[in-house]
Amino acid sequence: MGSHSHDHDHATQGSELDEMTLRVKALESLLVEKGYVEPAALDALIETYQTRVGPRNGARVVAKAWADPAYCRRLRDDATAAIAELGYSGRQGEHMVALENTPDEHNMVVCTLCSCYPWPVLGLPPVWYKSPAYRSRAVIDPRGVLAEFGVTLGKDQAVRVWDSTAEIRYLVIPMRPAGSDGWSEDELARLVTRNSMIGTGLALKPEEVEA
Repeated sequence: MGSHSHDHDHATQGSELDEMTLRVKALESLLVEKGYVEPAALDALIETYQTRVGPRNGARVVAKAWADPAYCRRLRDDATAAIAELGYSGRQGEHMVALENTPDEHNMVVCTLCSCYPWPVLGLPPVWYKSPAYRSRAVIDPRGVLAEFGVTLGKDQAVRVWDSTAEIRYLVIPMRPAGSDGWSEDELARLVTRNSMIGTGLALKPEEVEA
């Protein structure tokens, strides 16, 4: 586990693909070419697991932490056990740590060696999370990377970058948006995005969520 704060110039993020991604794409092309898989169906399946099923679990965890101070304390003290309370556990989620964003500190997660990722709460890792460009630049220039994701932080808000490993994985608890007082946990969960739980995004504002 490590943390870093940097403010260096950065190079333009590339679109490099690691060896595993290339193999997956080659297999996908072969299955499509032979007619075993419809491209649209495959895209829909990947979209479901990347942005809906997995992240929805994490969103429920964050929403409960926002709504229940006692649960939030348990989550900070022992994230693995607290997450398991909601029924989310298993491979890639055995040793979890929750990182709480505050007005003074913003947390961002990366895996510099490969693509360690908390599958039980976030689903499949996005392609950019596995790219060499993100894995290197998130540590060297986190503010620059955040800016490319549309996140601009105050100069006084520190950025900490946490390196996931095979032994430990992280879940970011984004700051609760203003104007969400009195919302139920189900309503709050709609404000939580996958990127906000990685630290490359912020929670949605209430007005950004469809009624």
